[in-house]
Amino acid sequence: MVLDILRYAVLGALIFSSAAALGSWAVKTRRISPFSKTAHLIRRSTDPVLRPLEHWIVGRGGNPQNAEWWLLGGVIVGGILLLSAAGWIADRAAEVSSVSRRRNPLEVVRLLVFYAGQLVSLAIFVRVIGSWVGVGRYNTWMRPAYILTDWIIEPLRKYIPPIGMIDVTPIIAFLIIRMAMFVIF
Repeated sequence: MVLDILRYAVLGALIFSSAAALGSWAVKTRRISPFSKTAHLIRRSTDPVLRPLEHWIVGRGGNPQNAEWWLLGGVIVGGILLLSAAGWIADRAAEVSSVSRRRNPLEVVRLLVFYAGQLVSLAIFVRVIGSWVGVGRYNTWMRPAYILTDWIIEPLRKYIPPIGMIDVTPIIAFLIIRMAMFVIF
């Protein structure tokens, strides 16, 4: 039910952004006369959405004439991410509900261990990508990844030296977690 509502909302946003992009493009390229009533209607309906986006693009050194295409691309990518995340959450909720109905405590514990392993694996991945782009331990957005992974990576660093400039301890920690999850499941 909620997924269907989200799908329709994303479809509506996609239709609006497509119409806004096409209409704005038609006015800018003079396919529609900029002084006509149609152009006035297009600008009146799209400007509240496109103006802030244009300012954001200019602030980052971009061309504000591409705002409608940024809007369309953002709606497409954002819609895909939103629907994927909502589907994933719905699947996990169904899985937890199925396991809890069986009333087997061992299965619930196994599922919780599996989710914890997945979370730590994701945190290791985020930590590695963050180190590649120069976002470190003290960044507000990276602190959770470090908190979730320090318990396994820091002890490994005592015994495993880096290979040149490459720290292989996150890779080894990832493999240890995956092997442990494989053994458990």
